[in-house]
Amino acid sequence: MTEDRTPAVAENPEAEGGEEPPQFKGRKNGLYGEISDELSASMKSGWADTELHGLAPIAQAGYAAERRAKLSAAHPGVRLVVPAGNLRVRSNDTDYNFRAASEYVHLTGDQTEDAVLVGEPTGDAGHEFTLYLLPRSNRENGEFWLDGHGELWVGRRHSLSEQEQLLGLPARDVRQAAEELAERAKDSTVPTRIVRGYDAGLEAALADVLDADKDAEFKEFLSGLRLVKDEWEIGELRAACDATVNGFTDVVRELGRAVATSERWIEGTFWRRARVEGNDVGYGTIAAAGPHATTLHWVRNDGDVRPGELLLLDAGVETHTLYTADVTRTLPINGSFTELQRKIYDAVYDAQEAGIAAVKPGARFRDFHEASQRVLAERLLAWGLLDASVYDLEKVLELGLQRRWTLHGTGHMLGLDVHDCAHSRREEHVDALLVPGMVLTVEPGLYFQQDDLTVPEEYRGIGVRIEDDILVTADGNENLSAGLPRRSDEVEAWMASLA
Repeated sequence: MTEDRTPAVAENPEAEGGEEPPQFKGRKNGLYGEISDELSASMKSGWADTELHGLAPIAQAGYAAERRAKLSAAHPGVRLVVPAGNLRVRSNDTDYNFRAASEYVHLTGDQTEDAVLVGEPTGDAGHEFTLYLLPRSNRENGEFWLDGHGELWVGRRHSLSEQEQLLGLPARDVRQAAEELAERAKDSTVPTRIVRGYDAGLEAALADVLDADKDAEFKEFLSGLRLVKDEWEIGELRAACDATVNGFTDVVRELGRAVATSERWIEGTFWRRARVEGNDVGYGTIAAAGPHATTLHWVRNDGDVRPGELLLLDAGVETHTLYTADVTRTLPINGSFTELQRKIYDAVYDAQEAGIAAVKPGARFRDFHEASQRVLAERLLAWGLLDASVYDLEKVLELGLQRRWTLHGTGHMLGLDVHDCAHSRREEHVDALLVPGMVLTVEPGLYFQQDDLTVPEEYRGIGVRIEDDILVTADGNENLSAGLPRRSDEVEAWMASLA
């Protein structure tokens, strides 16, 4: 990484309006000191005009406008503040890669840090929405090359005029947002709602007028607004699934390299595909080989990959617009299931088939979970792992005894977040009926821990999960990740074709 990001002080920058010149903080032990007048003058001149004109709106601009209209209609007379979030320090003067808040992205299509969407109520019960954004870094005062976040360091950002063309919203300088909002908030007749947890500065500026309970309700509403995907969002999720299929294919092709190294090779192989076809992975890749497959969120990915054992790969590509897939396959590392592995895998496959069949308009959200759990409980009874002389199937399900080995819920909503709409109201989510446009995962599993003395020794250390991304359609469902084989014999044939 390049050293000497900035000098300690920018000498002689031209200040506007008689204000003190800005100071750009640099590394304490940087190699450069003061800036000469000659260098300062040189850096102010000789640059081409790069302003972009006639830009077409981004693909989701119209859809984002429709979402804002729904938001406005549900909150008449209320000031609405939706921040994108700020950069977070990873270590010393390096930051984590920025990922804008899903609420902000959904309503704007923008992904820039420090931004905020503000909806100011109008007299006709609607809202006038404004985006507060960072303008291009200043060339007159040296910000573009002296500041660590100036464009010569981190790249050019769009001007406010360019952003207005792209996003279809008026744009203002975000550095005035806190002050302007605090001033408007003095009008006690207009309540203010903010999505908390993303911008501490804005929350502090509005602290005297915010209501924690009302803000929580606001977050609930925005989470629920994403429950039904529009056609553009469904297209993005299709693209995420297609890229994820390619990532799994890459992994199978490189399993030999993973055997020679570790689970990290699998993680890195999938990540390469995610970065090539999308923005990143949508969540930490689970590359769990052997007994690690019994740990639900194994993301250390530092274990051995051994022929004869299973690999549980749970991974998803996040598109450039931040919609993510979430797919799991459990693969025999040497290309062939053992008899016991196949028996367990086929049970999970049958449970997933039952779950997918239960996904349709008018069904309860819980139906696919209960259908999958019923199949797994039946198999556990048939195998003697649950005592059929003591418990029948209905009693097992009533008591949840199968959960010792099934552990988790059978799926969740999917979209901008891997666990999308997680803050929505229960009555419109887990206690609701499915409608076309919802996208969810169906992912049953069986996990036999290495130290589980209640199962035969040969079961211990085997974990199997199969997960697909399912779109609710008008007449049933569509498996968006169907490009990856699921049935055990199909998995073996697919792996053999890539060897």
